[in-house]
Amino acid sequence: MTSTTPITGRRLRIGIGGIGIESSTFCPHRSTADDFRQTRGQDLLDRYTWTRPDSDLAEHVEWVPLLHATSLPGGPVEAESYLILKNELVTRIREAGPLDGLVYDIHGAMSVIGLTDAEGDLTEAVRAALDHNGTPDDPAQGRPMISTGMDLHGNVSRRFAEPIDLLTAHRLAPHEDAWDTRERAARNLVHCLREGARPHRAWVQVPVLLPGEKTSTRLEPAKSLYASLADIEQKDGILDAAMWVGYAWADEPRCKAAIVVTGEDAELAAQEAESLARRYWDARKDFLFVGPTGRAEECVDKAVASDKRPFLISDSGDNPTAGGAGDLAYMLGKLLENDAIRTGKVTAVHPGITDPVAVARCFEAGVGAEVTLSVGGKVDANHGGPYELTGTVEALQRAADQKDRAEGGAYDRGVDMAAVRVGGLTVILVERRKPFHTLADFTGPAEGGLGIDPRTYDVVVVKIGYLEPELHDMAADWLLALTPGGVDQDLLRLGHHRVERPLYPFDEDAYEDAYEGGAGPDLTPVIL
Repeated sequence: MTSTTPITGRRLRIGIGGIGIESSTFCPHRSTADDFRQTRGQDLLDRYTWTRPDSDLAEHVEWVPLLHATSLPGGPVEAESYLILKNELVTRIREAGPLDGLVYDIHGAMSVIGLTDAEGDLTEAVRAALDHNGTPDDPAQGRPMISTGMDLHGNVSRRFAEPIDLLTAHRLAPHEDAWDTRERAARNLVHCLREGARPHRAWVQVPVLLPGEKTSTRLEPAKSLYASLADIEQKDGILDAAMWVGYAWADEPRCKAAIVVTGEDAELAAQEAESLARRYWDARKDFLFVGPTGRAEECVDKAVASDKRPFLISDSGDNPTAGGAGDLAYMLGKLLENDAIRTGKVTAVHPGITDPVAVARCFEAGVGAEVTLSVGGKVDANHGGPYELTGTVEALQRAADQKDRAEGGAYDRGVDMAAVRVGGLTVILVERRKPFHTLADFTGPAEGGLGIDPRTYDVVVVKIGYLEPELHDMAADWLLALTPGGVDQDLLRLGHHRVERPLYPFDEDAYEDAYEGGAGPDLTPVIL
């Protein structure tokens, strides 16, 4: 550990900012600056509880809001849009005056057209801007520190990790601890600055790349692996332990699992990082899907035949919160192929197909009107194209009616929505990509909303992977449909060709063959 002068005689000046998105390089959707919810000034500070005047950190820290931009996952970010956001963040850092540190609020799986390591590129620019400003007092305090709290589905290349002083990540999937992670990153930074500590980071990548639906902490082995992180950081000489499963739907060399253990005891940090990496590697074949799976047709048939209500199905290949286009009509077709649903003997609701033209047609026609629509398949046209349907407009909702419940995140942006009924199926169309994770996403505000309660339907088919907490609690039973799309769970049929090989599961037995006695890959950490 490098020691510097503790900063105790004044309040710390710490900036907050970052750019966050999860980007599938297999998705034809392209993300632009307009897809990002951009927050500045007091609105940015209001995102967090630990920046409030009544927080115990208030007397020690002056928080300096910069730019925070976060987007619903999608396809790669267009280069021009990335540069607009990057340049603003870097400029705001330079113009903020001397900073002691930065809480770097990012996701970690951003892909940008023309770049192979977007977070590496961004972080180098952020580091240069911080170093340009220097620190308010004498040089003995060293360069400003960066602390980042990330999604565990992010990627941690060495290029990205080296400029960052403190790295941590979520420990739950679904990410019920996302805000705790950000707070941990902030408190670790304050602690190090006030103590004059610059801990070592033991970094190692593990040649395993698995989809999030196989690494949920609801199940073993991820449950125990992630639970062990808190125990590791309790050891003397260790500040933090973090593990990333990586992002499976980007085809880049950095995409793989990673471990970072941070602490003043470099030898112990390296020992713990290597042990954790070895445990992850040894468990690689034990990771299973978070729920029972099947082909789309099988899942629909089982749901219809079941007496469990509501029965939920995940349309996992087109999940917009993992990076899917969100406009595939593949599951829509499978639902209407089922006689019981088509004739109305079984009711079903399928929310979230993105189609602004179809939504506009529904608003023109009005509630109660019969409409003939060409639905979906316009952005991602690789899996069946649009679906032609004729149905009745059941409900409409304007984006403006949803704004009152927005909570400051990328997922809360209002969108125009239209519900159309065909036989026993109600399909909810959206004018821009939107997830359906909560009951409120279906019902809308108390007045003027769609008024659709998924709990009253026999079958609910959502564009999602593992079920988020409200959906999980709502489901009497559920299935994970292995559907095609930009976030296909079957990684082998996506066509990765730029990831570093060998890599499990693409090369299932490579290390057993390459190493005498099947010793596996070299998992010796690098001390940064």
